[in-house]
Amino acid sequence: MDKQKNRQSRNRAIASASKTTEFDVALLNARIVSMQPGKHGYAINSNAYLYLRDGKIAALTSQPLAANAKQYIDCQNRLLTPGFIDCHTHLVYAGNRADEFEMRLQGMPYQKIAEQGGGILSTVAATRQASEQQLVDLALPRLDGLIGRGVTTVEVKSGYGLTLKDELKMLRVAKQLQDHRAIRVSTTLLAAHTVPSEFKHQPERYVDLICEEMIPTVAELGLATSVDVFCESIGFNLAQTERIFLAASQYQLGIKGHTEQLSNLGGSALTAKFNGLSVDHLEYIDETGVQALAQAGTVATLLPGAFYFLNENQKPPVALLRQYNIPIALATDLNPGTSPFADLTMMMNMGCTLFGLTPEEALRGVTQHAAQALGVSQSRGQIQVGFDADIAIWDVEHPAEFSYLQGVPRLYARLVKGAISYA
Repeated sequence: MDKQKNRQSRNRAIASASKTTEFDVALLNARIVSMQPGKHGYAINSNAYLYLRDGKIAALTSQPLAANAKQYIDCQNRLLTPGFIDCHTHLVYAGNRADEFEMRLQGMPYQKIAEQGGGILSTVAATRQASEQQLVDLALPRLDGLIGRGVTTVEVKSGYGLTLKDELKMLRVAKQLQDHRAIRVSTTLLAAHTVPSEFKHQPERYVDLICEEMIPTVAELGLATSVDVFCESIGFNLAQTERIFLAASQYQLGIKGHTEQLSNLGGSALTAKFNGLSVDHLEYIDETGVQALAQAGTVATLLPGAFYFLNENQKPPVALLRQYNIPIALATDLNPGTSPFADLTMMMNMGCTLFGLTPEEALRGVTQHAAQALGVSQSRGQIQVGFDADIAIWDVEHPAEFSYLQGVPRLYARLVKGAISYA
């Protein structure tokens, strides 16, 4: 019944669109991979015509409409997909940890590196010292890497400031990226990334700061839509995580979790208890945690870049996630310490080769399911009438190629809000 209603609604929208004499953009002679729910969304719809108006998809037809458009784009049989969505990044930061990478390869343990002032706290120190303009300038080349791989929406977390002033600075910078590039930015407060050195022996006081000052201020200023917590033995325990989630819920902010990356504390189940948007990493999640995700409709976001870069062995239980029909998203986890990769298609390849995802699951993981992980599944991640006109046009024969061939430029053009922004 729902499918029939949706079909009737689309038909009415197409009929209405055909009576309208003006569109902003007409995309002609395209092969479309819509990524709408179900297997058919991965199939290629050949000889398709896409019409855009006011930044939205106004019509999707198999025949050209008798209507005018301000701009015509002949896709010449190229492949169209929804714009890709990178739903987990730490894009904004200062400093460089390539020296630590070299030291680790030479056998120095991470703990010793941290004791010498390295690790995440070195990024915190550099980020605190950087101005907003410096952080923008540093972030743009990383963002350009993502844009060149068809990304039209990117989530950016804070978490390298760890003071009220510096967390706000990071979130402001993340939003400013939209002034420099045609990109949609979703911001997340990750003040609970690690305990800063000034609270090393008073972690509960730092949690107080997050709950009583950071979350209320971020909510009041509208600087973030979600709150994230690194729930782990080297991060924040379950009780601390729950306190932060309670504060976030009080201010109507979305809930996300870095969970079960290094051990199983039950963070995924706790996130699901708060109807979390997503839980990310998940190498050590068990069936109890997966069942909780299924009941809450929480997305499992896999981060193969960090798994690869840290040379881990424990893989996330993909078969178990499939068994419980958990939506699986993929993201870069772009950060200076554990996943220095600004390439979402590389993550698709890693998701397939390291975790055993299919190319369809990988593509759905950076479109439909990534949109769900950010709470925007009703407007992005699919090519469908009424959705945002965020579209990527590719020199690609088959969608499996996104997870297959690497290093060759394939993006022909990219549209954000219905406007060409990369060609």
